[in-house]
Amino acid sequence: MKWGYGSKSRCRQSSVVAVAEETEGIDQVFVESCWTNLPLELLREVLMRIEDTESKWPLRKNVVACAGVCRSWRDIIKELVKTPEVSGKLTFPISVKQPGPRDTLLQCFIKRNQTTQTYHLYLSLTQALADDGKFLLAFRKYRRPTCTDYVMSLDADEMSKGGGTCIGKLRSNFLGTKFTAYDCILPYAGAKLVKSRSTRLVGSKQMNPRGPSGNYEVAHISYELNVLGARGPRRMHCVMDAIPASAIKPEGTAPTQVEFPMGNSGSSLPMRFLRSKSSRLEKSLSGPIETQREGSLVLKNKAPRWHEQLQCWCLNFHGRVTVASVKNFQLVASPENGVAGPEHEKVILQFGKVGKDMFTMDYRYPLSAFQAFAICLSSFDTKIACE
Repeated sequence: MKWGYGSKSRCRQSSVVAVAEETEGIDQVFVESCWTNLPLELLREVLMRIEDTESKWPLRKNVVACAGVCRSWRDIIKELVKTPEVSGKLTFPISVKQPGPRDTLLQCFIKRNQTTQTYHLYLSLTQALADDGKFLLAFRKYRRPTCTDYVMSLDADEMSKGGGTCIGKLRSNFLGTKFTAYDCILPYAGAKLVKSRSTRLVGSKQMNPRGPSGNYEVAHISYELNVLGARGPRRMHCVMDAIPASAIKPEGTAPTQVEFPMGNSGSSLPMRFLRSKSSRLEKSLSGPIETQREGSLVLKNKAPRWHEQLQCWCLNFHGRVTVASVKNFQLVASPENGVAGPEHEKVILQFGKVGKDMFTMDYRYPLSAFQAFAICLSSFDTKIACE
């Protein structure tokens, strides 16, 4: 009787498990078929209307939510959502690495927290100089004996050097007159990998050795020394290693990253790209592949004019800057031994103060939000020899 009872129990238990698994499988197939088996024409029309009508944040989050339903939805959304160059919209996290619109300045603002040494970049949602905004990027300042590091992150709460959300950094020399911006993702095919001990070690902890142990240089920012103490604003000089000089022309193009590479674990989240393989990095790019041979884009600050009545140097920020500061600047393309044309008069990046810890940042093609933010961060450091 005992053996008979035991065998019956095991059979009954196995049959219950089998029925449960079969039911779960049917439910899973039903759930997937509800979304994946929709007619593509109908699905495309629905998603197209969502993308068109909900063009601003916070409603824009519905477009991102649609991309997370299933693979077919995601493929259609990725096809419908255009890059900031074409649409002027920042939708996905990769948008901060893509060049801004060609015809207009994309308006953003920066909030500084002097206590925590952090800087947060937001997309302006209204014309007001101070609104809530849509969070884009964050920088944290790390002081070292011989230089200063700024680590950039996609997460406002995770800005450590070894964090999975780190996408780049900015490093200055001891005087704060020269800066180098690094990208943790290959900015263009053939970019040189710069090895650095700081990318391998974070404090006493070692980072994942499977990931790249260096950074890719994307910009060099320098400030001219003012040894004689001449009056005038700071003089900036920016060499954009990742952007060809021809990008400012009407037919010119700049490298555009299309997605964050997937991590070794196969995750599609854009949080572990520091551990990606170089072969995957190459596939995440579009645009020119020989940008270094064409010559890099050089930016310089637009010369201000002296206002006799106000007794100060002035630039026209079109109402986007309200507080006079030595940090305020506008950058235009430098001809660099060429003939200056209309494209060299167009403001590519402007930065200015509107409050004690509030600054505006407006940029356009061929700069990305990541590159523009790094350039603006270089203006925060005190530069005694340049003022």
